[in-house]
Amino acid sequence: MEKEDQRNFLLAMVLMIALVLGYQKFFVEPAQKKYEAQQAAVEAESQAKTADTGVVAIDQLKPVEEALADNARIDFQGEGVDGSIRLAGARIDDVSLHDYYLTVEKKQEVRLFRPENSEYGYFATYYWASGGTLVAGRNSPWTVVSGDKLTPDSPVVLKLEGDGVTIERTISLDENYMFTFTDKVTNTSDTPRSFRAVGSLERFGDFKGFLEATDPGSSVSTAAHMGLMGHTDGSLRMKKFKGLYDMKSIKGESADGTFPAPNGGWWGLSDKYWLGALIPQQDMFFAGMIDKRKLATGKDLELRTESATLDLAPGASATMENRIFAGAKRYEVLKDYEKNLGIPKFEDAIDWGMLFFLTKPFFYALEWLSGIVGSFGWAILAFTVLVKLPLVPLYNQSYKSMAKMKKLQEPTQEIRERFKADPQRQQQEIMKLYKEEGANPLGGCLPILVTIPIFFALFKTLYATIEMRHASFMFLKDLSAPDPTAIGNLFGLIPWWSAADLKSIPFLGMVIGVGILPILYGATMAALQTLSPPPPDPMQRRMIQFMPLIFLFVFGGFPAGLVMYYVWSNTLSFIQQYFIMRRNGVDTEIGKFVKKLFSGGKEPAS
Repeated sequence: MEKEDQRNFLLAMVLMIALVLGYQKFFVEPAQKKYEAQQAAVEAESQAKTADTGVVAIDQLKPVEEALADNARIDFQGEGVDGSIRLAGARIDDVSLHDYYLTVEKKQEVRLFRPENSEYGYFATYYWASGGTLVAGRNSPWTVVSGDKLTPDSPVVLKLEGDGVTIERTISLDENYMFTFTDKVTNTSDTPRSFRAVGSLERFGDFKGFLEATDPGSSVSTAAHMGLMGHTDGSLRMKKFKGLYDMKSIKGESADGTFPAPNGGWWGLSDKYWLGALIPQQDMFFAGMIDKRKLATGKDLELRTESATLDLAPGASATMENRIFAGAKRYEVLKDYEKNLGIPKFEDAIDWGMLFFLTKPFFYALEWLSGIVGSFGWAILAFTVLVKLPLVPLYNQSYKSMAKMKKLQEPTQEIRERFKADPQRQQQEIMKLYKEEGANPLGGCLPILVTIPIFFALFKTLYATIEMRHASFMFLKDLSAPDPTAIGNLFGLIPWWSAADLKSIPFLGMVIGVGILPILYGATMAALQTLSPPPPDPMQRRMIQFMPLIFLFVFGGFPAGLVMYYVWSNTLSFIQQYFIMRRNGVDTEIGKFVKKLFSGGKEPAS
């Protein structure tokens, strides 16, 4: 490397490091301090909320078990969920999910819904209104008519008698996560009245804190949509939590602030893997809405649905069937509800991303393969082979082109030296050489056009589908999480330093927190580089040589399943490319190294 090139290279590296440090100092740290100050202000304000907002003051919050004991309840037990319903308001505010745990150690189930007077309260129900008055509201006293415990085989019946109205509510639970409220409303007054069902899904507290309490680590997720998600008027409506609290506009909102749904739909809050959703009767009009007055507090997020009115003569009755989903976004479950209950686009509660036309087929393939090979880990390895098989002709053509380019490396260098003073003639002679030998300098780039969308689609598949969550394989406890090993603890040999702790160290953690899979990725990427012709420019060549090291650190934070895919993909590509190089009579750096190794360190004879 010439002195000038060395100087330019070192200068580029210094500037890159300065850029990273400067960004951390002048952007990340001030943003974090601003966020903490805002949170402190919101905490102080929330303690002074008036009763009409529905917010419970911070100093009145209790542990979940104590909060549950404050009200009369009826328990439920299903195959997918368990918990209890608060009789005051007929509110589902206690839901734990079977088979899903906070951590890979599987000690505590995920609790999705919580009572209002506990930290991060989250609950749902259906109220009833007549005119501008709630006849069945937040704390209306429902009584049990029949059933002492709700199960998939035994519904419970509740009753509410109010001023001029009687509501009989039958609550049923299926084998997964769907609660059905079948309400029979009777006008007991002596005048005609109109009634409408009001669905309410309400969540308290800082949204990042809620995400961490429900699913540790999910608050830093940027690759999965978290926030408002619903389907109204034939379109999917989405807005992330931050956008909601910032009062950003949402596509599809009418002039009166509602989202009309004349042909069925749903309205809910989506976390990375979990969903709470209101699903009104699908053959009736409803309007989705967000209570912006509560949203302005920064601590109370309520979504509502309002049905079309039921006009009842004195003594007349009408029945309406509304549903609440509270559970995991399992594809087969959502798809089944979409098909059998007629809930439009319910499977799209999973954030498939813009490349959904690839993400969905990838998921289907992985799900199918896991059923055959027994785990998602082996399925990813098998899937890698399936993805590469149709691309073999493309890769072969690309590698043949690269083999020719590598073979022409010395003649090309001779032309550069011969016509060093005449760049135009130099370029003409090089292109003439390429034409005579049938070499295409861009031929090696063709596979990149295919692998880039595959990369993003597979990343999304592994990141957003709950089927990958806590799926283990060999030393990996969770294929959807980063590699749990780290250089800093000798890949687990030093047990008192966890990889997570090492990775959390500012700057240094990026280096000592790198796991074995990202290192293998960097190594396989470097091995592949030895089979490709290097760029003629020395500076560019040095930068290319540093790419495996850079990507090693970049891949350190990616899901382990994705990194495993690319390590295996690089390995297969290396074998394929090496074989083609040898068939075309091109000696490779790896080949030279192996020959030297087996010849006792002596340079092999030409």
